[in-house]
Amino acid sequence: MTTAKLDQTASKSSASAPGLGRVSREDRKYMQRVEAFISRLSTRNNFWHKICSLIWLPYAFRSGITMKRLGTKRFTAVLPFKRINRNWYNAMAGAALLGNSEVAAGMYLFAECGSDYIVVCKEMRYKFLRPCRGPAVYEIIETEDLQERIAADGEFNIDLELEIRQQLKKRGKEVRVGRCVMTFHCTPKSQLQARAARHKKK
Repeated sequence: MTTAKLDQTASKSSASAPGLGRVSREDRKYMQRVEAFISRLSTRNNFWHKICSLIWLPYAFRSGITMKRLGTKRFTAVLPFKRINRNWYNAMAGAALLGNSEVAAGMYLFAECGSDYIVVCKEMRYKFLRPCRGPAVYEIIETEDLQERIAADGEFNIDLELEIRQQLKKRGKEVRVGRCVMTFHCTPKSQLQARAARHKKK
């Protein structure tokens, strides 16, 4: 056998051999299924949300924010009044209120869109109304028709408006401390995968 034929045989065998830097289609599908399973798990309840936050969102884990669904159209998240969230004059830190607004809205969208979407915050406007000296409650008070956007099965932008209130010790009374308006971009993972495949072919 000539040297040229030996080289061709070696190149063919190396290209077909597994584990040499090329990820098989089966491996990609397996990793996608694992990612989808973890995504669904993170929105199942607060226990799994905390476990996933510990690994991928350590700031949210340390802040202690928890989510709660109050029916089909109402969603709230509660940020506890703990030391890591307070500033030097014993009020809720502005950075904690601002940063957790994205976490709260992102959890809401993630729960609604499911594991088939990538959700990215594009713009945020927060208005501080008064100091917050207790646990903060985030509630989605206005949103566009999200389910219609999801049913269209494509990329879309969605505007969300959150109201942030302070939980007082007296039951049944909450004081509004802020208002936040955000724009998110939601992309189906299938579109991202198809886009990546086209780039590879080029």
